[in-house]
Amino acid sequence: MSKLQELIDRLCPNGVEFGKLGDYIDIYTGSQFNKRDMNDAGSYPVINGGVNASGYIESFNEEAKTITISQGGASAGYVAWQETPFWAGAHCYVVRPSSSAVLNRFLYFFLKNQEVYLQQMQHGAGIPALNRDKVKSLLFPLVPIAVQDEIVKILDRFADYAAELQAELQAELQARRLQYEYYRNLLLTFNSSAYGCGTDDAQKISVIARGGHSYEIQWKTMGEICYSLNTGLNPRQFFKLNTPDATGYYVTIREIRGGRIMFNDNTDRINNEGLKLCNNRSNLEKGDVLFSGTGTIGQVAVITETPTNWNIKEGVYSIKPNQELVSSFFLRYILESRDIKDAIMKKVAGGTVKSIPMAELKNILIPIPPLELQEKIVAVLDRFETLVNDLSKGLPAEIEAVKARYEYYRNKLLGFKEKPA
Repeated sequence: MSKLQELIDRLCPNGVEFGKLGDYIDIYTGSQFNKRDMNDAGSYPVINGGVNASGYIESFNEEAKTITISQGGASAGYVAWQETPFWAGAHCYVVRPSSSAVLNRFLYFFLKNQEVYLQQMQHGAGIPALNRDKVKSLLFPLVPIAVQDEIVKILDRFADYAAELQAELQAELQARRLQYEYYRNLLLTFNSSAYGCGTDDAQKISVIARGGHSYEIQWKTMGEICYSLNTGLNPRQFFKLNTPDATGYYVTIREIRGGRIMFNDNTDRINNEGLKLCNNRSNLEKGDVLFSGTGTIGQVAVITETPTNWNIKEGVYSIKPNQELVSSFFLRYILESRDIKDAIMKKVAGGTVKSIPMAELKNILIPIPPLELQEKIVAVLDRFETLVNDLSKGLPAEIEAVKARYEYYRNKLLGFKEKPA
């Protein structure tokens, strides 16, 4: 029998009493600090409404080993343990035990276990916020101090192990990402001196692949290898978003992630009237390549399913490659390669919001190997990408599994039956 079980059997065999958390804690907000006086580095972090520090300063208003909860913003309800002295901002709740019946570190684990619930309790149509009464109304298990102390020791050991293992996996994942980028650039760099030099026959080169096969590489402009290159529509001019009868998808840069189009609950939807107005303009098809040409430039994805009622935002380019010259997936990878990205960024224009003009994008030179070599390159890069990016496989899944195991055991250890009245 474990020490924890022995303590529970001896000190609370019939369960524990529960009380309102507000009767056992002090909870208050910090003091606003001017962003202009913060730096990217410094002695003490400024903890406000986000997950990470807002900045760093040379003074603090709270001691180390303190619990904080994000009070406002998208992360309202996020619970954190501050290991060092810090400055608590106006959008940060500071939580401390006010009773000797509650251990500070046990209180932290309890609140962290309630984090999802607290985040669901956000209110406000503009900037979300968490009312402190939601925290104070939580039912808290009045566990004997000896039991609290043993649970803290167990969870701290597990947290240290999980953090160490997660750090090792993160380091391995980063190494794999660097390896992936290295091989992607290696496989997609055919003759860097030819970039930007023209498209005549003099730009043809031969490369010797493994096994002694010789392949001829040509450079052609984007305009030469594509049937069309179009941008999307401005919703203010053509249709309304998120109306009650919305049935179509509006693809923005948010949905272009990891080479795929990934929709979620935050995706804008287009109403039926808007679809009628703009279906002929976007004309998206399976195999089209989408490229973000405004804002975060260079996000690329291939449409891998037949799009039904999809349209794209202004600044997102739809590219229809000539499949007899270049496959959609090879074009996606070549657009992500170092040399092509550098060539594109040299053509970027604009002030606050940068963009690559369509005419400039059409003139970007692309190396075109034979389709046989394109397929081999895509197969290699697909395997690397699956390992690195797919959350259902490889290292990212291992990292999520470590986190899930820790949360599972924390939930089990903090689950107490209520003592009969």
